[in-house]
Amino acid sequence: MSVAKIIEVNSSSSKSMEDAVQSGLHKCAETVKNIKGAWVNEIKVVTDDAGKVIEWRVNLRVTFIVS
Repeated sequence: MSVAKIIEVNSSSSKSMEDAVQSGLHKCAETVKNIKGAWVNEIKVVTDDAGKVIEWRVNLRVTFIVS
């Protein structure tokens, strides 16, 4: 039997939503082992005065197996 744990991680990127997800998972993987997946729980954008997206922010729920 295995036990899974879920943690929440916030990350951001000026490139894209996908890059924000990838950078969040990459940073998380530096200390958390056995990552099995993640949910994109929330997406937010920061815009300039003209409405152009300047930063993507995501909230991830990362699942990993605890041994």
